[in-house]
Amino acid sequence: MLANLAAGTVVIAMTVIIHTFGLIAVTHAMGRFVGMFRVHGHRSRTMAMIFVVFGLFAVLTVEVWLWAAAHLMLGAFDSFDDALYFSTVTFSTLGYGDLLPHPEWRLFAALEGVNGFLLIGWSTAYLVAAGMRVGPFRSGEHF
Repeated sequence: MLANLAAGTVVIAMTVIIHTFGLIAVTHAMGRFVGMFRVHGHRSRTMAMIFVVFGLFAVLTVEVWLWAAAHLMLGAFDSFDDALYFSTVTFSTLGYGDLLPHPEWRLFAALEGVNGFLLIGWSTAYLVAAGMRVGPFRSGEHF
């Protein structure tokens, strides 16, 4: 159990760092990217939102792949394909249950679900903020 908690803590810390710097990078890149796309002299708010969604998806994908690599390194799965599939289903909290880690790593897998839930929630909050700041939504008008 201690090995699960220790490994989970390390991977969670790494995903939080990735998420923090990933959101900073998306914010900076969005400003540059949106400036390049102007429609009738105005920046495209739709392009801004598309960019944010794809940026968030990229950040979350890196995090899922990190968890998959950790599962494989710890021996929770015998192939990267299985580890990646399981990680995607677990991180997203979908949890099909059709593929399970080796029993000694079940707590580690549960930590991934909690981590995914929190990071997806953080991404959702960022997406709403971006939609109000540079996207098509305005406070008081849409919310």
